[in-house]
Amino acid sequence: MKATKTWRIGEYCRGGVITSNVDGNNLTIIAKDWDVSAGTNKGSSQKNAKEFDRETIDCKVNGSERSIDNFLNDLTTSYYADQILDWAKTKGIKFESGYGYGYGI
Repeated sequence: MKATKTWRIGEYCRGGVITSNVDGNNLTIIAKDWDVSAGTNKGSSQKNAKEFDRETIDCKVNGSERSIDNFLNDLTTSYYADQILDWAKTKGIKFESGYGYGYGI
């Protein structure tokens, strides 16, 4: 399943905007700087916001959920990190069980 959602978080997020892409087993998180020329409220279109960081992960690898959660927590609060991961799970993402970074602990 393919799906994309842009989160206009604002001051609770470094840059203010996070875009999530689901493509099969891959989850991509894109951090963007708020495009103030398009407006400053949360309803403004942020399609031209400039990307400054990106993480793509294969969710079938052990530790992938922890890795992407850590990346999200570097960008935003744990509340929004959980919201983004919950959305990805509703779009068919299933994280491999296990903890750690590929060690299968």
